[in-house]
Amino acid sequence: MAELGASGEDRSVRSPCLPRTPRYLPIGDYAIIGDCHGAALVGRDGSIDWAALHRFDADPVCCRLLDAERGGFWSLNPRDGYTATRAYLPGTNMLRTTFVTATGRAAITDFMPVGRQLDAGINDYVHLNAPAWIVRRVEGLEGTVEMETAYRPSCEFARKPVTLVADADAGALHAGAEMPVLFADLSFAIDGDCAHAVMCLNAGDRHDLVLAGNAVAGAAPAARADEFFAATRAFWEEWIHYCRYRGPFEEAVRRSALTLKLLTFAPTGAIVAAPTTSLPEAIGGQRNWDYRYCWVRDSSFALYALAVLGYSGEARCFHDFLLRAIARSLPEVRPMYGIDGSLKLDETALAHLEGYKGSAPVHTGNGAYLQRQIDVYGQMLDLSLLYQRLGGRLAPQYRRLLAAVAKFVALHWREPDQGIWEMRGAPRHHVHGKLMSWAGLDRAAQLLGGEWLALARQVEADIRAHGIDAHDGALQQAYDGGTDAAVLLAPMLGFAMEPGTLEATIDRARRHLGRGYFVARYVGQDGLAGEEGAFLVCTSWLIDAELAAGRIEVARPMIERLVGCANDVGLYSEQVGPGDGSMLGNFPQALTHLGLIGNVINLQLAEQGGTFAVRGSYADRARDAVRATFGWRGVLAAMWQSRRATRFRSSKRSKLAWP
Repeated sequence: MAELGASGEDRSVRSPCLPRTPRYLPIGDYAIIGDCHGAALVGRDGSIDWAALHRFDADPVCCRLLDAERGGFWSLNPRDGYTATRAYLPGTNMLRTTFVTATGRAAITDFMPVGRQLDAGINDYVHLNAPAWIVRRVEGLEGTVEMETAYRPSCEFARKPVTLVADADAGALHAGAEMPVLFADLSFAIDGDCAHAVMCLNAGDRHDLVLAGNAVAGAAPAARADEFFAATRAFWEEWIHYCRYRGPFEEAVRRSALTLKLLTFAPTGAIVAAPTTSLPEAIGGQRNWDYRYCWVRDSSFALYALAVLGYSGEARCFHDFLLRAIARSLPEVRPMYGIDGSLKLDETALAHLEGYKGSAPVHTGNGAYLQRQIDVYGQMLDLSLLYQRLGGRLAPQYRRLLAAVAKFVALHWREPDQGIWEMRGAPRHHVHGKLMSWAGLDRAAQLLGGEWLALARQVEADIRAHGIDAHDGALQQAYDGGTDAAVLLAPMLGFAMEPGTLEATIDRARRHLGRGYFVARYVGQDGLAGEEGAFLVCTSWLIDAELAAGRIEVARPMIERLVGCANDVGLYSEQVGPGDGSMLGNFPQALTHLGLIGNVINLQLAEQGGTFAVRGSYADRARDAVRATFGWRGVLAAMWQSRRATRFRSSKRSKLAWP
């Protein structure tokens, strides 16, 4: 729970349609709501400054996050000075913000309705219904509070003008064809492309405001608000009840799990890296990218996290999505795919938007999708071994796909590439890419037959000959030198190192990449202008490396600090400013949440089984952590871990009828 200081301006004479002061909120001031299809970011001041309905990669109806003047928004807060506290309803992604004024208290509960399909079976939380709504439930709690709301929608990232038309009979604001409709029992005044209204709340009063991407003709959306509130709350509460993890940092793990589920695109199982585009890696800088896609790089991290927490349905859907997408792009494995498996993600700069706090350009699409990144081929083979170890079946067609991926690695591992960080300079022989090539061939030998083992050993020898700095004995960024946090993953891949190499690599990372308590990705030129903050998942990789080195007493306080740097509702960005810890980059960031879950699980493994329980492949650690996830083996393993079978019951309450 966090507190927001009262505004000093006289809001009674200032239109809520005018730009606010300050023009931009800190990134950490936002919380996310979503329905496993789209998402919205709600500011601590009650303003929705980013919202994409139907799909995460849709043009947003609210994008004030990227342009304080042009961008659309939906604000809702007291007219006079206030303080605000907020928290998610326990075990959900439904946000409740409470405002206190000089005259009373009021609360807003923001959520996007979602629930299981009516024909969903027991334990099925992947086949979902979602009407593409944002519901804002406003309640008077004590005394009297005068609230004001303003709505200015964006069309085509605010390139196309919007004309609002009020339908008083239906209590609706229309913004044009294929635009969502705002339903509210309020009298709106329209000022150009913005509408605003005031409501006076006494204790016990309630208004349900609905921004509807879909609606049923003749049916008032607010009439279903109670039904959808109950179904959505039951859906999230039941889903998190399936989480197997019990232990230290449990609340942080559960919030991270809820965030990952929210960032899952239910129709395909893809997990977006983040629901936003172009939030900067440094304020005023040019490193602003579109993260509303699914990265293969994250695959083993994601499957491992979902599996160890007990979410077999999500793990299987994510795995199957990647298989389908990769099969369509062979012989190449793309670094990323669209959330529907799209192969074409052309990058465009939106010059008409100023960017968050003047950080331009704003991008849609991501040009890195065409890069050659050899590590993603190894990621796919590593993912498949993990899938098999958790009880998944490798059908003949699946094995043919894996053989094609392994053959590509065999042909191209000697070539330079752009690396895991999608550098836009000249290709290099990145050590992380070589490590993943080794891992891919090693996994191919385990999955497809021993003929791949000799080549895996050849890659291993090449890394030992060229990837270790002769001066300090540490793994380096590339064969021509440099320091990169990605090589800290070596022990977590099962790559055997000579005594002292891991410790030297850790020391080198701390010396060159340390930014206070956090870690940067790399140092050196990457073909881009400007700087960036500390990359939070790199801190997670350093923590795992410390665990693999047997230094539990070093790793545990690092996890405590990482947990402590979340915002007030438990969310993480991609990066933080090394000086002040302010959040940077797209938000919330799936990979950061995945890293935290991995840290906590690996700490538990290390404390129970020592260093050797942490080293090895993701498949090895998953076997030790959960035994199995898929099929009857998964059911038995889950029952054994939870010590009770009653946990595996769904209810009709979590089903959402739509339309």
